[in-house]
Amino acid sequence: MLRQTAFGIALSTLVLGSGFMNAANPGKSDPEKTAHKQHSLNITSQASISKLAFQPTNLEKSVFIQINEYRASQGLQKLNLNEKITQQARIHSQNMANGKVPFSHNGFEQRVKAIPLKYDNAAENVAFNMGYSNPAQEAVSGWLKSPGHLKNIQGKYNLTGIGVATNNRGEVYLTQIFLHNR
Repeated sequence: MLRQTAFGIALSTLVLGSGFMNAANPGKSDPEKTAHKQHSLNITSQASISKLAFQPTNLEKSVFIQINEYRASQGLQKLNLNEKITQQARIHSQNMANGKVPFSHNGFEQRVKAIPLKYDNAAENVAFNMGYSNPAQEAVSGWLKSPGHLKNIQGKYNLTGIGVATNNRGEVYLTQIFLHNR
């Protein structure tokens, strides 16, 4: 059986350093903050987002539980699962699984800005694997062994959303977005 795992680079330092995730109202654009080059992505429309029922899959639930168990073991505040964040995480995982976007953090700023919450800090972990009987456990285990991903997991966040998608090749894509809302 083929077993592969790949993990993306944690973006908390890049995102926080860029200042893009410090907007008081992420849904509104500030000309000074949007003067950077925007990435053009072929992602699922907002209309499709509203069609997604908020019923976390077993894999999403498993990631959520494992991350909160880890945070509790470290004396950190547990995260609350948020429907709007989960929708954005699911869309990103679906787009990666369908080949619409590469396995990456491409479009992270746009995903977070599409979440209708005020926030002062955001981060994202992504994972890809195939051939494992428990892909959620493999992803979380890999994230906990990676300094950048671990920094996100241990970060000062209070909300999260998790999206998992698979494709016909048996690949499993996982996205977890972390947010500290005000």
